[in-house]
Amino acid sequence: MKEKAAKKPPAKKVKPIPDGYHAITPYLSIRDATKAIAFYTKAFGAKLKLRMDAPGGKVGHAEMKIGDSIVMLADEAPEMDFMSPQARGGTSILMHLYVKDCDATVAQAVSAGARIIRPIKDQFYGDRAGGIEDPFGHHWYVATHKEELTPAQLKKRMAEAMKKNPPA
Repeated sequence: MKEKAAKKPPAKKVKPIPDGYHAITPYLSIRDATKAIAFYTKAFGAKLKLRMDAPGGKVGHAEMKIGDSIVMLADEAPEMDFMSPQARGGTSILMHLYVKDCDATVAQAVSAGARIIRPIKDQFYGDRAGGIEDPFGHHWYVATHKEELTPAQLKKRMAEAMKKNPPA
């Protein structure tokens, strides 16, 4: 007599991008991630979703929600070539953050310890925006979208802006 193979329940379909995440998720290497979590909470209203500590009190992995996006972060780990901007001598990454009121958000971030690296102003491409550097060396460009423009309008405004302020 043949034995019937035990039937497995159908596998639950897993989404390739988990709910609440986007196709691209920034992952920041931080020198003192515990302080960074406190800063992002105060500066941007971030909500801590997950924190896993590594041996020695370091943050092994954390996830924070800012607006509708997730930012992952952890303490730097030079042995894995996961180094903070301070260890590398600066950052080559700029985080772009859309908010309802960029003036208020930048003021809040500055009061939490950020420094302005690009003053807020109305930009030719329809945003009001400016840049800050957080206390951990990461650059954030904080913007509020103010007007919808067609590609033709954007090109015209860019050409006019470049005439006024040509790149160095």
